[in-house]
Amino acid sequence: MSKVRWGILSTAKIGLDKVIPGMQRGKHCEIVAIASRDLTRAQQAAQRLRIPKALGSYEQLLADPQIDAIYDPLPNHLHVPWSIAALEAGKHVLCEKPIGLSAEEGQKLVEAARRHPKLKVMEAFMYRHHPQWQRARQLVDQGGVGQLRTIQSFFSYFNDDPGNIRNQAGLGGGGLADIGCYSISLSRFLFNAEARRVLGIVEYDPRFQTDRIASAILDFGSGTSTFTCSTQLAPFQRVDIFGSEGRVEIDIPFNAPPDRPCTMRHQHEGRTEEISLAACDQYTIQGDLFSEAVLDDHPVPTPLEDAVANMRVIEAVIESGRAGSWI
Repeated sequence: MSKVRWGILSTAKIGLDKVIPGMQRGKHCEIVAIASRDLTRAQQAAQRLRIPKALGSYEQLLADPQIDAIYDPLPNHLHVPWSIAALEAGKHVLCEKPIGLSAEEGQKLVEAARRHPKLKVMEAFMYRHHPQWQRARQLVDQGGVGQLRTIQSFFSYFNDDPGNIRNQAGLGGGGLADIGCYSISLSRFLFNAEARRVLGIVEYDPRFQTDRIASAILDFGSGTSTFTCSTQLAPFQRVDIFGSEGRVEIDIPFNAPPDRPCTMRHQHEGRTEEISLAACDQYTIQGDLFSEAVLDDHPVPTPLEDAVANMRVIEAVIESGRAGSWI
């Protein structure tokens, strides 16, 4: 078998617009079915994306013996329950970020995965697999910025639609879960360590009770990471990585376009090099890397425990914001 047969758990927009088309271009991914609680929606999605099978329930998808792996882009509060259900049905699982509503809930998925050691489970943080981030990690690890001292990142968009799931607190909405998780993840990725303490300032929307602007400092001992994320600011994203001898700047760190090159700049020894990364689809790369882990039975690129560790930092930022102190 050279391809993993994938089923898609829901017709979520991220899946239809980004993940499924990306995976369909992969060498090792075959999308064979999509499910929705509304059969008509599943049929429409299947027709649009040329997926052979449309199913009217998630249970049908998990029961299908022709499916090897599940991609789970359900709302945040459904990530863990349905990912566990998929494991119990004998399916590998690629689950959207954040892994759940809390680190405690995420740990339940870790424990379920341990009960099924032959199945692969991974959080779908697609940005890490893009060549620009692999290059940034390489530059840091090989001393291209000297000693890593601080990272500054910003990620924002504007969305005040009360019907949007990102603005529904009970379903896991809010900026930290949706986009702040990227800034936390990349900081841990580059420092290759866990933060010792965090300090957060969090502002909540009075209508939705979701965090709409959050800023935080993560203290790694050898350096810091600072970030701001917002669901109600002008759209923008940027990451700057600073060391004792150099700097790396990434223009489009998270939503890297699949149809044109990405640009990053490396400043070192008095010179600034503009690095152009060839156009590629980070969702294609993610799907193929996960599928290769399934086909060759080797570990997934990012262990599930990393997802739980990321949730712990999100929770610490929220707790710090409420307490007004370092956590």
